[in-house]
Amino acid sequence: MGLPQIHRLKSWRDFRVVYKQGISRHSKHLILRALSAKFSGEQEAPVSPSRIGVSIGKKVSKKAVVRNRIKRQINGAFLELRPRILDSWKIVVVVKPTAVECKYDHILRELEELLKKTKIINGY
Repeated sequence: MGLPQIHRLKSWRDFRVVYKQGISRHSKHLILRALSAKFSGEQEAPVSPSRIGVSIGKKVSKKAVVRNRIKRQINGAFLELRPRILDSWKIVVVVKPTAVECKYDHILRELEELLKKTKIINGY
């Protein structure tokens, strides 16, 4: 089961805004770029769900099977962390080539740490 449509960041315009205006945090295997709706200058509803997009290039792996597996793992980790994530954030996760060796648990832990660094998770 994947992410619901409401939690997906799909438009290239949204990705571009997050890249230009968002904050960036990185770890060994992932780069997290995030932008709060209140800082993006958009006229959104005060409480909109956070949305996530995953960017993974062919430098990570030439095989689409490997890239899609990593994307599914990141989406699954976000699905698990979603109840703790604050609303109105646009999040882009960029995958580094070293992520090929990662298992789901490691990606979950690393994504949670990046969200804590960015103060997107409730209570931090």
